[in-house]
Amino acid sequence: MKPAALNVLLIVQMDTQVSAPSDHRKTVLVVDDDPHVLKFVSTVLTQHHYEVLNAVSGIEALRLAKENPAEIDLLLSDFQMPGMSGVELATALTHERPGIKVLLMSGFPDGMLVLNEGWHFLAKPFIASQLCALVAGLIVTHYLPEAS
Repeated sequence: MKPAALNVLLIVQMDTQVSAPSDHRKTVLVVDDDPHVLKFVSTVLTQHHYEVLNAVSGIEALRLAKENPAEIDLLLSDFQMPGMSGVELATALTHERPGIKVLLMSGFPDGMLVLNEGWHFLAKPFIASQLCALVAGLIVTHYLPEAS
């Protein structure tokens, strides 16, 4: 994929009860080397009925993805981590799982980041309602029932 302009999703005031549909729990692979961020994100998403896989590094995330044959709907990764960056991880996972959505998070100013087309960005720090709105917007709305 060719790098494109940074995709920044604007947050609209939304109810924090936005959750995955109950008929199919969406799976989110959360990757962050900061254990506090990892726990916060994992807890929020679990409370909103998402299946969450946690990894503290890109290498661990790739291993989890290989061990989990079920669909992973979203990669939510820190942008900069030791060893393998979030961009390197997202590139590897999108080759293995072309349908996976990508949401990278960072405390860096968004003007410094370049993302591939279709990838999205979440600025740190963020609150639970922002996280839930972005995740729902990226994966829940992509599973609207087909018209009959």
